[in-house]
Amino acid sequence: MYETSYPLRALTAKKTMKIDETTIHIMKHLREGRKSFKKIAQDLEIAENTVRSRVKRLKEEGILEISGFVDPDALPRHRLVMVGVKLKSMDLVHKGEEFSRLRGVVSVSVVTGRYDLILVVFLQEGFELLEFYTEEVARLKDVHSVETFVVYKSYNLMVPYIL
Repeated sequence: MYETSYPLRALTAKKTMKIDETTIHIMKHLREGRKSFKKIAQDLEIAENTVRSRVKRLKEEGILEISGFVDPDALPRHRLVMVGVKLKSMDLVHKGEEFSRLRGVVSVSVVTGRYDLILVVFLQEGFELLEFYTEEVARLKDVHSVETFVVYKSYNLMVPYIL
């Protein structure tokens, strides 16, 4: 194990936690969300209290959230889409935050290239693309254009059930 550390900070976090290799290994083990702190500690040969305190701090600082995810392909009458958004303004962070609060939006990324934002949107019967655009996106200002990419099949993509 090497001694590199990564200074990470969530946008809304007030503190900055030093992310070292041990913390990264703990987070990797937490991909199995129900894995016990005791088992993680045994696997990493560290104290269980070390795992518990680091996970607590990661959660407090907004770096880590432990939640259940679903395979969108496995849910009938649900659809996952990705939306490329071009904006009229360059206020990318503020607009990204606005989009993140829309119903159905799983994630928003500020990106380079053809679009300003890329959205991952989870839809279901009764709240489909038409409703997403007319009831949600239409409320936002400074949207120049959008392009929708319907996900027909995904690999290794799990999303929180937000609907």
